[in-house]
Amino acid sequence: MTLRLILMRHAKSDWSGDLTDHDRSLNARGRASAEALGNWLREKRITPGEILCSSARRTVETLERLNLNGGHTNLSDVLYLAEAETLLHAIRKGVSETQLLLAHNPGIGELANHILDRPVKHPRFNAYPTGATLIATFDSGTWEEVRPGSGPVEHFTVPRELV
Repeated sequence: MTLRLILMRHAKSDWSGDLTDHDRSLNARGRASAEALGNWLREKRITPGEILCSSARRTVETLERLNLNGGHTNLSDVLYLAEAETLLHAIRKGVSETQLLLAHNPGIGELANHILDRPVKHPRFNAYPTGATLIATFDSGTWEEVRPGSGPVEHFTVPRELV
């Protein structure tokens, strides 16, 4: 069976005001970027059956603006600013053939770098900017079998390429 993983960093957030980091929302550019990323996924006919999302306001708002239909969504405090190892552990509990993990740097970018079988040839990949989205595939029977260095990249984009 082929498993598909979508690793997305939340869209651009708003730094104005005196909200806690967890409570920051998206700014105008972030809202437009999230909508463009949702359109991009739909154009590619990629729909996650399972969504793992940090409980932070900016990740939840990114998810809402993706406007993806279907899929079980799990909002988790554990994914807020989580390290790559924690994110990989969450993915390994998955049951759907296609998972979306929506989280934060540096963990999401580190996981993207470690999960692939070879580096991505894109000038923004290593920075993993806001809204960066990687789609990787794995020839594994279950998510528990997914190991770092095992997934070929299917697609990678950043919002500036879409808006």
